[in-house]
Amino acid sequence: MKVGIIGGSGLYNLKELEKVDKVQLDTPFGEPSSDFLTGEVHNIPVIFIPRHGLGHVLLPTEIPFRANIWGLKKLGVTHLISVGAVGSLKEEIIPGHMVFPDQFIDLTRHRTSTFFGNGVVAHVQFGDPVCPKLCEKLVQAAQTVGATIHLGGTYICMEGPAFSSRAESLLYRSWGADVIGMTNAQEAKLAREAEMAFASIALATDYDCWHVSESEVNVEDIIKVMHENVETARRIIVETLCNLPPDFPNSQQDALKFALITEKSKIPQKTRSDLDLLLSKYLD
Repeated sequence: MKVGIIGGSGLYNLKELEKVDKVQLDTPFGEPSSDFLTGEVHNIPVIFIPRHGLGHVLLPTEIPFRANIWGLKKLGVTHLISVGAVGSLKEEIIPGHMVFPDQFIDLTRHRTSTFFGNGVVAHVQFGDPVCPKLCEKLVQAAQTVGATIHLGGTYICMEGPAFSSRAESLLYRSWGADVIGMTNAQEAKLAREAEMAFASIALATDYDCWHVSESEVNVEDIIKVMHENVETARRIIVETLCNLPPDFPNSQQDALKFALITEKSKIPQKTRSDLDLLLSKYLD
C-alpha cells in the first residue's frame, strides 16, 4: 500500500513525514503541477503533490490532472486522498466544518477527465466514486482529532475561476448538492481509471453566495478559514495513516478489468506505450 495526497501547499510541510525526498517525473500527459514529495508516516509510504503548484500558480482549469494522477500511479500509489477548499451549500455545513463527499456532479467544460482516447476506448464504473472503506478511516480520524464533520454529500465541481453567480448557487441548492469546489471531479475520475481507491476531505470555507445573512464569498475570507482548517486536515491525515494496516485493501485494484472496449490489436502502438502503466496487466 502507498498513499497519495493531493492538496494545497499548506500540506506540503507535513512535519511527521520521514525519509523525505523529491521526485521529478515526465509523463505522457505533460508536466505535473510540481515535483512529488515522497516519504513515510508511521512506516506508511506517502506521496504528496500540491495541485495548484508551489506558490499556488495554476488556475483550476490549468491543473494538469492527468499528469498528476499518472505520476502518482507511476510512483506506486494505491490509495488517494484529496484535500481542498469548498463552499457550503447547506446551512448546517458551517465554514470550518469538514465534509466527506461521496458523490460528484461535474459541471466543468474545458478539461480532459480521462486517460483514454487516441485509439483506445474504456468506460469505468463511476456510480460510487468514493471508496467507503478509505472514507471510513478518514472519518474515524476526524472524529478522533475533534473535527466537526459531515459524512457523505454531493460535491458540485465547477469550472471557475470565478465563483458562482447567486442564481447558480441557488440552482445547485435546489438540486440538493452539499458543497461546491473546482477540482475533485477530475481527480476522482482519473483515480478510478488509475485503479486507485479515492476519498476526499472537503474543507468548508464559506457559504458560496446563496446565504442571505452572510457577505458574498471573497478570497480573503477563504484563505483565513483555509489556514485554520489546514492544521486540522493535517492531523486527520496523520491520524488516518497511523491506523491504516499495511494490507489495507484497494477497492479499485481491478477497475479496468471489464472497462476496456477496444480490441487489443486495434490499439495504436504509441497509445499502447503511453498507457502501458495502466493497461499492461490486461494487454500482456
